[in-house]
Amino acid sequence: MKTITNSKKDLFTPIKIGDMELKNRMIMAPLTRNRAGPGNVPQDMNVIYYEQRAGAGLIITEGSQISVQGSGYPSTPGIYSKEQIAGWKRVTDAVHARGGRIFIQLWHTGRISHSSFQKDGALPVAPSAIKANGEAVTYEGMQPFETPRALETSEIPGIVADYVTAAKNAKEAGFDGVEIHAANGYLIDQFLRDGSNHRKDEYGGDIANRMRFLKEVVEKVIEVWGPNHVGVRLSPENTFNDIQDSQPQKTFDAVARMLSDYPLAYLHVLEGNMITGDRVVDYKQLRENFSGLYMSNHGYDQASGNKAIGEGTADMVAFGKLFLANPDLPERFAQEAALNVPDVDTFYGGNEKGYTDYPAL
Repeated sequence: MKTITNSKKDLFTPIKIGDMELKNRMIMAPLTRNRAGPGNVPQDMNVIYYEQRAGAGLIITEGSQISVQGSGYPSTPGIYSKEQIAGWKRVTDAVHARGGRIFIQLWHTGRISHSSFQKDGALPVAPSAIKANGEAVTYEGMQPFETPRALETSEIPGIVADYVTAAKNAKEAGFDGVEIHAANGYLIDQFLRDGSNHRKDEYGGDIANRMRFLKEVVEKVIEVWGPNHVGVRLSPENTFNDIQDSQPQKTFDAVARMLSDYPLAYLHVLEGNMITGDRVVDYKQLRENFSGLYMSNHGYDQASGNKAIGEGTADMVAFGKLFLANPDLPERFAQEAALNVPDVDTFYGGNEKGYTDYPAL
């Protein structure tokens, strides 16, 4: 159990993750922007976008699919082909040249995908054949989610192997580490939550079984990267993508305890529900169940971020929209300068407008 202590630290205090020193505790959150090039390969404007934000203590890239099966949105980058590895290498080289650190987020969308993304038009896969309410974003526009195919027990090791391959590819691409995306209603989160996991085998039922898939992914990815280079992202009460759990506090306290058994770089938690704004889970309690570094996310600004770090309820704070619109966010915070306003209309897809054209100070 982690003891929370008061300190005089703030967002500008450097922090060590294993042998890696971050220059500050302002983390760029993973942000899907739908601007990858043909073949889901990072392109020139992606290099510029991440390079502009190298002042973050750590950049966590947008979710990047570990396989064709894992894809679920138009123009999102992957980390499974040689061309994608080469595209990401250009990004990591640019960030490192500016003294930045960068992790890639490993992503499998599970039932939130659509047959139009899948090989031979196959159905998306999930823990159970339970259709999500809502619509998938496809190249042909919005289409209703499909009822996914429940994974056979024998198929699960193959998906774990896809995470391992992606982790190896991330090393080849020059990343400093990886973040396992276990949040926001995607495949790992679908296994964790009892609303989407009705399995009768060793991957379903009680929470010990439901978190078995995450446990196996974490173990195998750490074998690739070693200690302190693998993070995990959770979203205990977020209902995005029609994901639900009947006992989120109990479920995710257990997940946090399980993850404490591993030498993670950090636990990254989206606090609250990004759909409703509700915040029912006790995140201080969840944080006390995790023995490593804790990264808070969701609606923080400079004042609340400094408060969380100063009071010890977080070791790092991830900023999403603020980094999207302010490539030089740490400098603006340091000078208490005005912040650019995010252009919501350009969040997803498009060109450089609303992507690389936000002005620096």
